[in-house]
Amino acid sequence: MRRAVFPGSFDPITLGHYDIIERGLTLFDELILAIGINADKKYMFSLEERERFIKEAFKNEPKIKVMTYTGLTVDFCQKQDADYILRGLRNSGDFEFEKAIAHTNRQMTAIETVFLLTSSGKSFISSSIVRDILRNGGNVSDFVPNTVIAKP
Repeated sequence: MRRAVFPGSFDPITLGHYDIIERGLTLFDELILAIGINADKKYMFSLEERERFIKEAFKNEPKIKVMTYTGLTVDFCQKQDADYILRGLRNSGDFEFEKAIAHTNRQMTAIETVFLLTSSGKSFISSSIVRDILRNGGNVSDFVPNTVIAKP
C-alpha cells in the first residue's frame, strides 16, 4: 500500500491545500492529513476547529485519514507505516525551504518526499494571507473550503 502523510498546521486549510490533497489522492492508496501541533505557535483556529474543517471537507473520501501529531514528521510517518511525505509548492521560495527539509528527512530515514506544484489559479493562496483577511473582516470564500466559512 502506498501511504503518504500530508503534514501541516492547516490554520486554516485553504483551497491550495485542497488542490494538493485531491491530486495526491490519485497517487497514493491512503493519504494521512497530519495536523502538526507546535506549542510555541499561536494559532487562529483551535486544533479541534482545524480538525473539524478538514474532516468535514473530506468526509466522503475513504482514502483520507485525519490525525494530529507532535514531534518530527518523519517519526510520525514511521509510526503510521508511511513511506512518503506529500508537500505542495507554490513558488521558488517554497521549493528552497521544502528541499532542505526533504534532504534532512531523507538523511534520517528512507521516507521519500513527493512535491506537487499547486495549480496556477491557487498558487497565491496561503493560510497566513487568509488569516489576515479574516482578522480584518474580509471575505475568504474564494480561498478556503466551505467547511471553514460555515464554522459555527
